[in-house]
Amino acid sequence: MADTLSPEVRSQLMARIRSRDTVPERQVRSLLHRLGFRFRIHRKDLPGTPDIVLPGRRTVIFVHGCFWHGHSCKRGRMPKSRAEYWGPKIETNRRRDALKRRQLRGLGWKVISVWECELKDMDRLRRKLDKELRLT
Repeated sequence: MADTLSPEVRSQLMARIRSRDTVPERQVRSLLHRLGFRFRIHRKDLPGTPDIVLPGRRTVIFVHGCFWHGHSCKRGRMPKSRAEYWGPKIETNRRRDALKRRQLRGLGWKVISVWECELKDMDRLRRKLDKELRLT
């Protein structure tokens, strides 16, 4: 299936996609704040520059977009067009994510991943984060 947008329009759309302070990130940060947790964001001194860092609990949280990080939900489905481009790109993202998780664990950090699709059920996500963070 060919792209229905011109290259210029597609480029403008892709340029609007942010890598930090995304809506899902802000939703998770808001939820954590309501739960009473205090955190730092985007610490560059840690592998992978985690989206959210709770230093006192030695815990980091990555908020992943399902498409960009190859989640197994319907939002993470591989596009039919330009599969030769998207397949390797998303696989590279997945490998890098795994490497950064291993590096952080090696440094003694607990790593939590929150997927974009989990934001559909905020109550369930609240219970997950509360449980994970209260155990630390």
